[in-house]
Amino acid sequence: MRAISIADFLNAMGIQPSKQKGNALWYSAPYRMERRPSFKVDINRNVWFDFGIGKGGDIFDLAGEFIGSKDFLLRAAFIAKSSTCPLPIIERPQRNEEKEPFFEDIWVRPLQDSKLLGYLRERGIFADTVITNCEEVRYRVHGKRYYAIGFRNNAGGLELRNRFFKGCIPPKDISLKRNGSEVCAVFEGFMDYLSAMQLGIIASDWLVLNSVSNVEKTVKVLDCYRKIECYLDNDDAGRRTLERLRADFGEKVIDRSSLYADHKDLNDYLLFQRQV
Repeated sequence: MRAISIADFLNAMGIQPSKQKGNALWYSAPYRMERRPSFKVDINRNVWFDFGIGKGGDIFDLAGEFIGSKDFLLRAAFIAKSSTCPLPIIERPQRNEEKEPFFEDIWVRPLQDSKLLGYLRERGIFADTVITNCEEVRYRVHGKRYYAIGFRNNAGGLELRNRFFKGCIPPKDISLKRNGSEVCAVFEGFMDYLSAMQLGIIASDWLVLNSVSNVEKTVKVLDCYRKIECYLDNDDAGRRTLERLRADFGEKVIDRSSLYADHKDLNDYLLFQRQV
C-alpha cells in the first residue's frame, strides 16, 4: 500500500492539484478548509506535507488525516476503499470468525450537533438550509464512535461529511429530487448542492452525483429533462464529467460554471460572496 502513488490516491477521490512545480504537486488541503494551496506532494519521494498544520508523511499518515484516526487497520481500509489498491478491505478477524462491518451501530437523528452546524457555518451554509436536507449520523468503526453530517442517496446509503472526514455508508449512489420540473440542476457533491440552496439559485429538480464516478448512473434519470444545468467543479474531473454528459445529452446540457469561473467550486464562490 505504501507504494501507491499519493497523487493517484487523491485523484481516485476526485481531488486534483491546483498547480505543478517540478516534481511537486500543490493542492488545497483535502481534509480541511483553506484559501491558498499549502498541501504539497513530492512525486518522486511519494510523500506529502501540509504547511498549514506542519504535518506530513506517507499514504498511511494521509489516510489518518482524512478519517481522524491513528488506527492502522482503519487507515488501511480507507486506502483500499479509494480504488487505487486491488486488495480487499482489511478488517479485524472476529473471535466468532465473522467479519466486522466497516460501519456499525449506526443511528440517525435530525441535525442538531453544534460542532457539525458550526462546520457548515464555516462553509457558508446555515441551519435553515441544511435542516430539511441533511441528518446527523452517529456510528462506530472498529469500536470507536464517530459522527458526521449525513446526506441520503437514492439507494439508501448515507454520504458523510465532517471537518475531518468525507465518505459514505454504503451503498454508494446518486441523490435525485424530482419536483416536477423540466430542468434538472446537477452537482458533484452535496456541499455544492447546499451552497446552491444557500445562494438561492435552484428552482428545478436537482441531482447530486456524490462522486464523478457515478456519472454513468445519470443516463436514464436525466433523459426525461428538457434542460440539464451543470454546476460542476472547475477542475479536470469536473470538465471530464461535463463532456461525458454532453456526449449523452448534447445541447440539453448547459455549463453554469461561468457563475463561479474564478473559483474552484460553488462552495468556494459562496464563501467569496460572503466576504464581498
